[in-house]
Amino acid sequence: MFKLPGKLLLWFFIFTYLINTITLAQPNFTSYYCENAVNYTRNSTYERNLGTTLSALPNTSSAFGFYNLSTGDGNDRVNSMALCRGDVESDLCLGCLNDSIVKLRENCPNQREATGYYDNCLLKYSNKNILGYTYSPEDIIYLRKTQNAPDRDRFIGSLMPLLSELRTDAAAGGSLRKFATGNTTVHDFTTIYALMQCTPDLSEVECESCLYDSVNQFAGQYSGRIGGSTLLPMCNFRYEIYRFFNGSTMLIPSPPTLPVSPPPVQPPPGKNKNQTRTVIITISIVTVSVVLIIASIYIFRLGKKKKQTPPSESIQTETMDIGTVESLEYNFSTIKAATNDFSEDNKLGKGSFGAVYKGKLGDGLEIAVKRLARDFRQGDIEFENKVLLVAKLQHPNLVKLLGFSLEGNERLLVYEFLPNASLDRFLFYPAKNTILDWEKRYKIIKGVAKGLLYLHEDSYLRIIHRDLKASNILLDAEMNPKIADFGMARLFDPDESQGDTNQIVGTCGYMAPEYATHGEFSVKSDVFSFGVLLLELVTGQKNQCFRNGEDIEDLRSYAWKCWRDGTVTNIIDPTLMTGSGLRDISRSIQIGLLCVQDTAYDRPTMAAVVLMLNSFSITLPVPSKAAFFMRSTIDPQFPLLQEYSSSTGSSSLEKIKISKSRSSQISVNDISMSEIVPR
Repeated sequence: MFKLPGKLLLWFFIFTYLINTITLAQPNFTSYYCENAVNYTRNSTYERNLGTTLSALPNTSSAFGFYNLSTGDGNDRVNSMALCRGDVESDLCLGCLNDSIVKLRENCPNQREATGYYDNCLLKYSNKNILGYTYSPEDIIYLRKTQNAPDRDRFIGSLMPLLSELRTDAAAGGSLRKFATGNTTVHDFTTIYALMQCTPDLSEVECESCLYDSVNQFAGQYSGRIGGSTLLPMCNFRYEIYRFFNGSTMLIPSPPTLPVSPPPVQPPPGKNKNQTRTVIITISIVTVSVVLIIASIYIFRLGKKKKQTPPSESIQTETMDIGTVESLEYNFSTIKAATNDFSEDNKLGKGSFGAVYKGKLGDGLEIAVKRLARDFRQGDIEFENKVLLVAKLQHPNLVKLLGFSLEGNERLLVYEFLPNASLDRFLFYPAKNTILDWEKRYKIIKGVAKGLLYLHEDSYLRIIHRDLKASNILLDAEMNPKIADFGMARLFDPDESQGDTNQIVGTCGYMAPEYATHGEFSVKSDVFSFGVLLLELVTGQKNQCFRNGEDIEDLRSYAWKCWRDGTVTNIIDPTLMTGSGLRDISRSIQIGLLCVQDTAYDRPTMAAVVLMLNSFSITLPVPSKAAFFMRSTIDPQFPLLQEYSSSTGSSSLEKIKISKSRSSQISVNDISMSEIVPR
């Protein structure tokens, strides 16, 4: 028998060990989060407690994959928790947990709170209490497929009952494990597999509530995707069109039973086979004829609809059922009474498509009513269809369209009423500017980003707003932002993302260069407008032209120079300088500069922007220089840029006057909620 020399044998075992170690290593986290608010220092009591807690955590298993341990007291107390997926075997669970302990500390090297998610397990530690059903919407992580189901309504109709059943089953689990899996079959024979799980410390009611919120919030944004999940430390769910969990240990419900056709009747022995052949041929001819007739009628009607509908609008109206808008229609006399006959006392403002009035319905509901101008050109059916399209846009950061009214030449749009009016009423007025501290401004930035992401990627149609600006961001009672005014929006099929036009509409200063000069617009046009809005929120100044010494500047070009020179404090609103968020503000300026880059290709998508705003561990790219592209239309009389003075602490952009340039007259629409019709 052949024997390896001793040294060679030793190297063989070492090589084998390394290969196995590499093979068994876990991949990167599916997602992780580092809380940057409070950090710990090296060799501190908190760091020692964290090391002690995490090293002992794998020994606290409940035998069903739940781990929980705390160490220390007061501010140095470390709470830790881990949960393995309910179908994962114990050795894989332990391996996943050990890998999480190492990698989460590497990714979040000095944060007191961190959460890491693998497919098979999750780990969380914090100096706060981490058990129980407590979270904020910002804690939810959404993972979803980009592809929509072919038959969206049937897919959702099959998925939601399955998730509802699994939610009940998971919540009903005992104090050791709350976990359920199952599947169902869609009408097109696609099988949907789903999984739900809660940490076992939750009560049945808490678990069901957590899963209910997770599913609803996911469905509100990503309804119809062929796969997706939400991740929270205390609960999670996932569904796919393939089996992603260990089915051998789960009882998976059988697909719905399909009707079975009776066996064919056999002809009696000795019968003439020609008779059978004749019957088959006759039935085949009749069937084919009927199918051809039905197809011809369908094609004829479809062609007729397309002739009646303008080509650019056909994708929105071909399948629209006019009867479904009835629930959105208000009686004109009801709205007239609610606004006190559209009295001047109730008038909130006037835009290019009509005036907006405050109203109050009989049940006490406050509304905002857009009374479209009398010369508004649009047929009743087309108007109703487009109302229905906008009404279907449901997102926390979009103004909700409640309905409409039609009577003669009167066309009214009824919206939810938002008491704090528009963002510009706070941001650009010194008397109200101080209300917007950095926390509120950052919430507005993130909310607007999420709303745009919904329009660009997650609604049933791809929508480009084309007029995003401070006056079109409304604020509710809690200062949550809602995007309004879809009067200039363009709607596309999900596969389309850009277009061009000879009619330039929008507001000077917010328009992307390729749109202002060539009429080319895309989702990246909205990204540009968002970047300008972000810079305005940080500086507290409108994006106007001003004189800086001998140079003519606009806000984005000056912001880029300050960022390049490391003097970003020169452009930060003085009211924000007293807070502790200067690092976050500087990072936000860089994100804004990435959004306003001259080349559309270089700008990030809104999905990337949302990720950058919510994850401080991501390294940001370096923005390119911002060019000034509207000089030919600038009024020569510019306000001077006041010099920055460290002794007074005043901002170098403080009290910049509004330029009376001709370009600023491109849009006179200062009121939100304009015409909803895309042009």
